[in-house]
Amino acid sequence: MRAILQRVTQARVDVDGETIGEIGEGLLILICAMQGDTQAQADKLAAKIGKLRIFKDEDGRMNRSVKDIGGSALIVSQFTLAADTSRGNRPGFSTAAPPAEGEALYEYFADQVAAQGMPVAKGQFGADMKVHLLNDGPVTIWMDSET
Repeated sequence: MRAILQRVTQARVDVDGETIGEIGEGLLILICAMQGDTQAQADKLAAKIGKLRIFKDEDGRMNRSVKDIGGSALIVSQFTLAADTSRGNRPGFSTAAPPAEGEALYEYFADQVAAQGMPVAKGQFGADMKVHLLNDGPVTIWMDSET
């Protein structure tokens, strides 16, 4: 699985003009299931994200996790993280998991993040979403379940 984490002071996702998920301080997690990904990889990635120390402590150092600060997660499916730009000018997305598998892993991943005691809001898999965020820092981190 691939993820982009953005440390935010607030974020929301809208579908058809309605807000369907919203958080205050925490992480906006854009997530993509790749072909062959498993629940074990989702478990590993969710656990690592929950412990990642990218929030400031009292000395201004990135030394706290999202759980340490009582933050939330907004999890949005993002199949374009599978983009292959190695040939031509149009990205290919054939390495993304098929839609049914991708949706199942997306939902499973969100459940695993929530199981860590973190409030979770979600986007809508496969929908045309408008994501609004106030990136804090800015801090943006790319992660892969393979690394």
